[in-house]
Amino acid sequence: MTLLGSLSLWLALLVGLWGAITGFVGGAQQRTDLQQSARHATFVLFGALLVAVISLEVAIFRHDFSVQYVASRTSRNLPTFYLWSALYSGQEGSLLFWAAVLSLFGAMTQLLTSRRHRAYLPYVAAVTSLVATFFVSVMLFAPANPFQRLPFTPLDGSGMNPQLQNPGMVFHPPMLYLGYISITIPFAFAVAALLTKKLDADWLVAVRKWTIVSWLFLSIGLLIGMWWAYVELGWGGYWAWDPVENAALLPWLVMTAFLHSVMIQEKRGMLKKWNLALVIGAWLLSIFGTFLTRSGVISSVHSFTQSPVGYFFLFFLLAAAVASIILYVNRLPLLEAEATLESVISREASFLFNNLLLIGIAFSVLWGTLFPILSEAVKGTKVTVGPPFFNQVNIPLGLALLAMTGVGPLIAWRRASIPNLRRQFAVPATTGVFVLLILLVAGMRDIGALMAFSIGGFVFGTVVQEFARGARARHRQYGEPIPVALVQLLSRNRRRYGGYIVHVAIVLLFVAFSGMAFKRETEATLRPGETATLQGPDGHQYSFTHLGISQYNALNRQVTAALLDVRRDGKAIGRLRTEKRQHVDALGNRTFEPSTEVGIMSGLRVDLYVVLAGLVNGTEQAVFRFTINPLVWWVWFGGFVLVIGGLIVLWPGGGAPPGTGPRPPRTQAGYVVKLEAER
Repeated sequence: MTLLGSLSLWLALLVGLWGAITGFVGGAQQRTDLQQSARHATFVLFGALLVAVISLEVAIFRHDFSVQYVASRTSRNLPTFYLWSALYSGQEGSLLFWAAVLSLFGAMTQLLTSRRHRAYLPYVAAVTSLVATFFVSVMLFAPANPFQRLPFTPLDGSGMNPQLQNPGMVFHPPMLYLGYISITIPFAFAVAALLTKKLDADWLVAVRKWTIVSWLFLSIGLLIGMWWAYVELGWGGYWAWDPVENAALLPWLVMTAFLHSVMIQEKRGMLKKWNLALVIGAWLLSIFGTFLTRSGVISSVHSFTQSPVGYFFLFFLLAAAVASIILYVNRLPLLEAEATLESVISREASFLFNNLLLIGIAFSVLWGTLFPILSEAVKGTKVTVGPPFFNQVNIPLGLALLAMTGVGPLIAWRRASIPNLRRQFAVPATTGVFVLLILLVAGMRDIGALMAFSIGGFVFGTVVQEFARGARARHRQYGEPIPVALVQLLSRNRRRYGGYIVHVAIVLLFVAFSGMAFKRETEATLRPGETATLQGPDGHQYSFTHLGISQYNALNRQVTAALLDVRRDGKAIGRLRTEKRQHVDALGNRTFEPSTEVGIMSGLRVDLYVVLAGLVNGTEQAVFRFTINPLVWWVWFGGFVLVIGGLIVLWPGGGAPPGTGPRPPRTQAGYVVKLEAER
């Protein structure tokens, strides 16, 4: 299987190069034979890489420890559930996974793209084949071949990092990779549009679904990653502005900006330069994120160890950036807007401000991520930028962005009149002020939280008003009951109203994030029977009583577990269990550092979060860290709503088939309709 996998990689390299050459030449010379050859090359490329993936998976499930990758990432006692994730848990396997999925997306693009966009496909085939070929070349020419064999076959493998033996890490990496990888398709169409000089809104139509797919996968990947960090790392939070977290956030921010500005080009023929720059930038940022995780230039629990692979990615990133910028600059004269901004108080202007805020946040995150690297290169000492910097810069920008989320739908295109603004803003503004007053009366004084809640109320009022107006309009026109009218709104205009649901999710997330301002935590050393108390931000007092320690062996780990009784205001509400785990191989040898299993009791208002820090001198006396995290449940619920909204936007169709729509209203007496045949 390893020989078959290696041969498949070499075949993929040759086919990918052929597809790139024939795609570019066939598109430039309008040769249909070369264009067809490039199209076929994408299918063969996917087939070759699929064989390579199957070969590696077979080696993993057979415990073929003669393969270096299998021996370094798995063991005989690794649960089967995590054998699947071993494919992408290491450097070499994740490169293969990336190349295979990209080849799949490239083949799907050739099959699913409408005939009206066929002019772009040779260049799309060339770009996707070229990028996939780069990943294959890294595996073959850098020390990153997943089929590299060991000079001897060990009895057992090293096993998987305990932090990766979590359900979240089975789904988080592939979701994030799918988001990263699918950005290549919009980028390929952008390059094709630049090369063909077909720079109207036609190429945007071709990439709309792919862009949403990429954004949705990135969103799911980020959310699962936040959940994994919360339940696995034991530090009491879900976002730490880690460099690799930031690298994943950057393309998401830029893609979000693109999804908003693309509507301006479709509606008014504006922001053509913006849209191409955003797509190119998002793809370059995805490669930059891959470089960060694989170069070893930053230290993170999410990154791979230092490797020469990073130099390959740095060279590829620089070469791709230079080529893209040269092509983009040469086409700037063809990217003049078809209309101008008529008023600052218009929907076009609100979208532009929205984009500026998103790019501002992206720039601040990029600068904070790169600053340690730049400081070390210039001064020789690495100056770390921590969460205080990111919070100080991005919280005000984020609140302004949240406000623009509610402002945009309320302002008319081209130019808004004062009477129209008063009518549109009345309900949302009243809702926001009402929420603010309630919180002030309740005693909340944190400025950031007050702003997040009140602006969230404003945005929520906007969304409710938009749904209510649409439902009432359908009720008046077609006589539909309000619930039916709401369903019809979603089914017939999924892009608009699905987007509003995403806006509701953003409100939920911002409100939930603001809850961390009221976080409470303490540390205590307890003997069995002793109790620690902590006052919660919800006004309740929580007590944690240490009941005892148990130790036992599981499938591939030695477990030390602590059990605690939890009470709220003296009333029992349940028990929490937190563990220290020492993983072992099939021979009983200890592997990796001990890991922590957090005890969490989740509620709508607060999460009770307990970590077993360790035992005192091997006795049952234990050190615990207790944390009360407000509103964390709403982070996960907000993420769920965001995914639902994204799926509604992505779902195909949206218009009713002929003859299935609601009947038109009856013609009233007093009106005469005349039909005149054309002569």
